[in-house]
Parts: sequence; structure tokens; C-alpha cells
Amino acid sequence: MSGHLLRLHTQPALSIDLHTLHPERLRGLSATEVSHLPLRHGRDAATVGDFCHVSTATDMPDTLTLDGDFSRFHRIGQGLTDGRIVVTGSVGDLAGAGMRGGQLVIEGHARDLTGCEMASGRLEVHGNVRDHAAGAQVGSLDGMRGGTFIVRGHAGARLADRMRRGTLVVCGDTGDHLASRMVAGTVLVGGRTGAHPAWGMRRGSLVFAGPAPDLGPTFAPNPADVRVAWQLLARHLAPLAAGLVLQAVDLPRSAPARRTGDLSVSGIGDVFVLG
Repeated sequence: MSGHLLRLHTQPALSIDLHTLHPERLRGLSATEVSHLPLRHGRDAATVGDFCHVSTATDMPDTLTLDGDFSRFHRIGQGLTDGRIVVTGSVGDLAGAGMRGGQLVIEGHARDLTGCEMASGRLEVHGNVRDHAAGAQVGSLDGMRGGTFIVRGHAGARLADRMRRGTLVVCGDTGDHLASRMVAGTVLVGGRTGAHPAWGMRRGSLVFAGPAPDLGPTFAPNPADVRVAWQLLARHLAPLAAGLVLQAVDLPRSAPARRTGDLSVSGIGDVFVLG
């Protein structure tokens, strides 16, 4: 089964929702049929061909490639269940939101709510992500619920807010309120973090491979022997860090300091500081 290549030729004047373009939905369609698929451009009806040149890619089966700057296109890969989407440029809001499988690779930057409420699959951003990545949408009680999310650059505020499951790796810096109200899951940060990290954290694991954060008085030192638990966690994270900036950190050989909290909400989350 061949894949499809969409090469952007015209930037839209308004934002466009692309959540309907998934590899599994395009299977068996010709390039002409894909170019005629409907889109909404404000109040007007449009088609994929109004903005993109469409061709088939026999050497990349079950893959949708978006070539160009798609920062005005939102919800790319939302609800993805199977197949692979590769974006050679940047994307708009809600990329990879609610993913249930498959793989989404963004070679540029991503805007707000990237990977929010994703439940499975693999999401990788080579650039930066903005606010509320891996978090919850308005009115929802749960953020990221599973899968693997890797950010090679920096992340904005409220990263992993209300995170419940899954693994998140950020090579660079993060903004304020990292992992706020975290319920479960694992987050690894390679750079600096902003104010109030792990605010309201209940459970889960937060690992700082860079400078030590200011956790405040509601995170207490935990004197328990952590060697066995750390080895299990480090061996899970080490393959994800391989090939990234974090590969210089020998996670299994590290001896992290451990703190527990957020005690203000009776939390028992673990924070490991390697620096």
C-alpha cells in the first residue's frame, strides 16, 4: 500500500483543521481523489488540492508526508490510530491530540496543546512545543494518558498538566508549572525548568537530568533506598534518551537525590534530581 505526499504550494489566509487526514483514511485513494477531499477555510468550502500538490509515495507505505510550513494547519494527527505522519516543517495547535496509536513526527516546531490527552502511539517533535503540551483540554480532568512523547527542543508552560500515564522526554528547558497536578506517568527533563514545578503532584515520576529545580517546602527528602526502583526507571528511559542530547547522561549509573510530594495535596510522587 503506497503512502501520500502533500507538498504545500499556497498558505491559507485562515487556519485550517486537518484532523481528517490520516494514513488509514487515505488507504486505497489515488492522488487525484486525495486532492479533492474537502476542507473548511473559514466559511468557505475548499479542497486539499487548493493548498497542496498531492502525489503517491510507493516507497513509504502507510505514510502521510506533509512537506512545508503547516503552522496554519491545526489538529494534524489528532486521534491517529495507525500509520505514520511526517511533517517536514512546523504545525499548528493540537497536533497529535488524543492519539491512540501510530507515529507522528514533526521536524519543525509545534504550537499549543501538542499531544494533549494522547493515549498511545509515538509523538516526536524535533523543535519546540508551546504551552499545555501533553496536558488536558479545557473541561477535561486527564492530560496525557499513554504512549511516548519526545521533544528535542524546549517546551512551554503547563507541560504534562494532569498527566495520568505514558512517558514524556524533553531535551531542553520547560516553562512554569511543569507536571502540575500530575497523577501518574514519567517525565524526563534535560534542561532548566520554570517556576512551581510539580505543583499539586499526586503520583508519578519526574526526573531532572539538568539543573536542580526549586521544588519548595512541600517536597521532602526521601531517605529510602532507591537503587532498585531507580534502575527499573532508568532502564526504561535510557533507550528513549539514546540518540538525543540526553544520551550523554548515563542514567543507569546515576545516583539521584529523591524527593517526595506534593505534600500539600498528600501527594506521593517521586522527583529524582541527577544534577
